[in-house]
Amino acid sequence: MKKNSAFDMHKFSEDKISAIDAKFEAQKIAFAPLCFQAIRALLELGIMRAINDAGDDGISVSDLCEKTGVSEYGIKVLSEMAVGMNVLKLKKVGESEKLRLGKIGWFLLEDNLTRVNFNFANDICYKGAFDLLDSIRNSKPEGLKVFGSQWTTLYEALATLPPKEKKSWFDFDHFYSDIAFPQALPIVYAQKPKVLFDIGGNTAKWAIASCKYDPDVNIKIIDLPGQTAVAEKNAAAAGFADRISTCAGNILDDQTILPPGADAVWMSQFLDCFSLHQVTKILKKIHAAASDKTLVYVLEPLWDQQRFEAESYALQATSLYFTCIANGNSKMYRYKELVDAIEAGGFELKTAHHNLGSNCYSLLVFRKK
Repeated sequence: MKKNSAFDMHKFSEDKISAIDAKFEAQKIAFAPLCFQAIRALLELGIMRAINDAGDDGISVSDLCEKTGVSEYGIKVLSEMAVGMNVLKLKKVGESEKLRLGKIGWFLLEDNLTRVNFNFANDICYKGAFDLLDSIRNSKPEGLKVFGSQWTTLYEALATLPPKEKKSWFDFDHFYSDIAFPQALPIVYAQKPKVLFDIGGNTAKWAIASCKYDPDVNIKIIDLPGQTAVAEKNAAAAGFADRISTCAGNILDDQTILPPGADAVWMSQFLDCFSLHQVTKILKKIHAAASDKTLVYVLEPLWDQQRFEAESYALQATSLYFTCIANGNSKMYRYKELVDAIEAGGFELKTAHHNLGSNCYSLLVFRKK
């Protein structure tokens, strides 16, 4: 197995912060919902962009009012909160004062990871997060009702989400896994599989990338009916309708039986959508359909295998989305707990490739015991 270069996990066991700094961090948590919406307003109203455009010279409140059309009161309450958050910085110019963008503000404005996470938190998670407490108590995604009371999981609702919310969800989903695809493709197709099952294939991103990479592979996408319909459309648009087929069904349904014949099984950012018990159940179904030579590839961001603390934090926060919005019972997993659940389904870990892509994905390769 490849050596892991994750950051030092001792950070999570040590408590070296000073009491004064700890109190400040506690205030950030206490006012977090208001702070989040203040940043959203600064972004949506174009205030932060105008401050950034002013460069190191900064810009006055009066000039901001003129450029954005926002009242002096609005500029002040939002910018003062942002100064307290170190998003904006004050610059003294003679007797006057100007605002300039801080490093944190730059990441909120320009960093793709932060932008994707921010929009996802606002458009998918924010309203439903109020029901996190009840989600924990009831072991179900109580916040999902903001998108309709007829759904049991968010995945059933994806095809019907409003355009803005749908875009934020798919931007979030694709941003993470897609970055790892260029490094994962050579690993998977070094084995020359002729038939690959893509379980949870979603919009056919991996299937299309696979067909472009390997001219001989045929892909079968297995997913919910709403997702397979989208996958078929995208596969046809990419010119691969003859090599990408679909099989619609709920992988957790006892009536769903996977077909045989796969040289490889691929699951990208899929198993984190299920509880560990369900992960084992899914792997048992794969085990029943797999041959002794079938390789099972699992691509996941594991929060204890990240290089940087910010990435682990984002994954830990994503677990709360699963709790109150997506399904009520899954999370972003640690390396060993996921491997154990998969091996309980009758498989053995053969290799583990860590740190794929800038988001530090792990590609785990299994074969039947």
